[in-house]
Amino acid sequence: MTQIYDPTGKVIPVTVIQAGPCHVLQLMTQERDGYEAIQLGYLDKPRRLAGRSARGQVAKLDSKRQRRRAAAGVQAVQKPDCEPKRYVRELRGSVGNREIGQELKVDVFAEIKSVDVVGTSKGRGTAGAMKRHNFHGQRASHGVKKCHRHVGGTGCSATPSRIIKGKKMAGRYGNARCTVRNLKVVRVDVDNDLLVVRGAVPGPNGGYVIIKQTNKV
Repeated sequence: MTQIYDPTGKVIPVTVIQAGPCHVLQLMTQERDGYEAIQLGYLDKPRRLAGRSARGQVAKLDSKRQRRRAAAGVQAVQKPDCEPKRYVRELRGSVGNREIGQELKVDVFAEIKSVDVVGTSKGRGTAGAMKRHNFHGQRASHGVKKCHRHVGGTGCSATPSRIIKGKKMAGRYGNARCTVRNLKVVRVDVDNDLLVVRGAVPGPNGGYVIIKQTNKV
């Protein structure tokens, strides 16, 4: 995160995201797959570190199964013919005029006003109810002894005589999929593939995120 100034001199808190380039690895169609989606890959992975499945996702590999399918007249799926990718995600929606192997850069956000950013929030380990759920805690008056940050009563009466599922209690906090919606696009740097959005996004510095046009009006 950083901050920039608008033409009037007002400070805007922003997050700078390295958005691309991404390669189109696969296109899901309604006729073949039953739904429409696009599969994108980001950040090249050295082939020595990529398994056979990852290499076969981007390039044609010779195998007995492929030879049997070719002999039976089954048409092979088109490959993007690029390097294996570290980060592969599938986005549902209309594929438009995209092609397998096409390189998508940050200029696809040039005409978009707001975006949704999906990432994994920072893990905070095991946390108490006050930190995890923003409870106000017990009173700080006479009679409350050494339990000011405790949850308090959690049980029920004779019926149902148990703790209800989903009760807000202490436990693991963070390290979960999180979506921040309707972030305004402040700047698009096509030369350096940088996307500048207003506000914060989930995850630590250097974490991976998914950016897509918001559907929030």
